[in-house]
Amino acid sequence: MTPGRIIFLNGTSSSGKSSIARELLDILDDGVFFHLAVDSFNSMRSKRELGEEELDAALRRTRMGFHRSIAAMAEVGNDIVVDHVLSEPWRLLDCLTVLPPEDVLFVGVRCPLDDLVRRELTRGDRPPGLAAHQYGLVHAHGDYDVECDTSTASPRECAQRIKEVLARRPSPTAFTRLRRGRQVSAGGGAASRA
Repeated sequence: MTPGRIIFLNGTSSSGKSSIARELLDILDDGVFFHLAVDSFNSMRSKRELGEEELDAALRRTRMGFHRSIAAMAEVGNDIVVDHVLSEPWRLLDCLTVLPPEDVLFVGVRCPLDDLVRRELTRGDRPPGLAAHQYGLVHAHGDYDVECDTSTASPRECAQRIKEVLARRPSPTAFTRLRRGRQVSAGGGAASRA
């Protein structure tokens, strides 16, 4: 069975990842793609109030489960569009460990901070300051296969650019380079830099 392709969108909250994902599902015509979003996984959790420590543990387990769900879907041949926020170093390390790097097209979704703050206020469904908190964190690893700036390109234009890069996937991929740079092996975790 041929493993599925993974288009991995990484950016802050309100950067436009979900809008790009919807456009990708509309224009990708060479497979069956599924949009897996970390927000969807978070919304499946029970709604009872949790203390800070319990919530942190639950969120970590949720994200680890999310990463493994992506891997499982792709392993059986499904093509995936991932919508994620890699705002903590362990999240990227975990993804580098469980996802096959040669099958991942890593996409940086960028947007200037002023625009993010404005979008966040307009949406009203995120804690104020979330995007600003994530801004310096999500792209700290510094390597992508393709990047989009949603302040200068529409979601459709970003999706079209991603589609073009997907057709001629780079080798080695950004995930392959990042895995090598962090000495990560499948199932093994990181031996250096966290």
